[in-house]
Amino acid sequence: MRYLIARIDLDEQLPSLALKGYQGLALILVRRGRLIEFILEEARGREVVDASELAQLIVRKASEAILADQIRHEQQNHLSSRMPSVTVAICTRNRPEWVDRCLLALGSLNPAASDVAEDFEVLVVDNAPPDERTAAVVARHSGVKYVVEPRAGLNFGRNRALNEAKGHFLAYIDDDVVVSPGWLAGFREAWSENPDAKAFTGLVLPFSLDTEAQVLFERRGGFRRGFRKKRFCSVDPSNPLAPCGAGSFGAGANMAFERESVLKIGGFDEALDTGAPLPGGGDLDMFYRMARTGAPFVYEPQFAVLHDHRREIAQLRRQYWTWGLAHMAFIVKSHRTDPAYRRLLRKLVRWWFLDQFSQFWLSLRGRHVLPPNMIAVELWGGVIGLLGEYDRSVRRVAKIREHYQ
Repeated sequence: MRYLIARIDLDEQLPSLALKGYQGLALILVRRGRLIEFILEEARGREVVDASELAQLIVRKASEAILADQIRHEQQNHLSSRMPSVTVAICTRNRPEWVDRCLLALGSLNPAASDVAEDFEVLVVDNAPPDERTAAVVARHSGVKYVVEPRAGLNFGRNRALNEAKGHFLAYIDDDVVVSPGWLAGFREAWSENPDAKAFTGLVLPFSLDTEAQVLFERRGGFRRGFRKKRFCSVDPSNPLAPCGAGSFGAGANMAFERESVLKIGGFDEALDTGAPLPGGGDLDMFYRMARTGAPFVYEPQFAVLHDHRREIAQLRRQYWTWGLAHMAFIVKSHRTDPAYRRLLRKLVRWWFLDQFSQFWLSLRGRHVLPPNMIAVELWGGVIGLLGEYDRSVRRVAKIREHYQ
């Protein structure tokens, strides 16, 4: 199974799309250079979607988005010319080809970084590298700073970036993403409209949909959080689980913070997002703790990246397992450290399991995009996460720290 991804500029004549060999298409709609909508559509045996059919599909699926963009365009506010300095951190391990692709995209920002931020720094943190390949790749990119963090674990790398960065803001992007051309301009837009915000996340779209695993992941929702700007506060009447349901803030593949604010709350918890066996939860924990400071948290769709999803079914199954595991490890840690929100965290656990069982039941009846075993592994990961995974990780991390002292 594979889907064609097409970037459609609504300011230009619509093309015909050849679908031979594809089971569906994914449209990324752009208007006046801005991302305004994402559409997934099954091919249903069609080998071509001509311009007329494409126009009908866009009208059917994206009319509200086009109207909203037109209103925004007519009422757009003045944006500050340049934002404070920004450091972009890429924490990576043993994936030099992806680091190269990531750096190339950062070098193609539009407008250029020098026109958007007072200063712009790119930092690659090589986490426990097995060889010199990533260092060699970085050396080919002028002006990119390279440091080695010998302790294996993503949050060790994130904290190393926190200490090495010079920027007022520190943006973290995963090594398997490619920033959109307007990524930094989108960050400036979010900051300009919310100068009191200390944390930002952005849209994450698929880089490719070439395999069944990638299509399944995206059809379930992927990392998308929509095309509406959002401003979160510690109290959100529309979300009874706020701020404990930290996944609603965004995804760790594309997040940014005021550096000083992260330092004040002690940086990232190095017992989360450790790589195997607990490769997750670090972003949720940071989102939650930043939200608990009371500072506004902003989601901006123009602050967008394209993510290379897992290509194999076994990799996707593993990802869902770790999502359940990491989510519950984060909740166990938060329940222990934040007594004021224990009742709400217990509600979150109850809601999560009921939602997972509901999805499992729908899957058994053939009414869910995922097969039952894929949802079952996420559920089982959640059970293991509740049964002491955070404490096991704390002990593992203590041994790593002891080894490197």
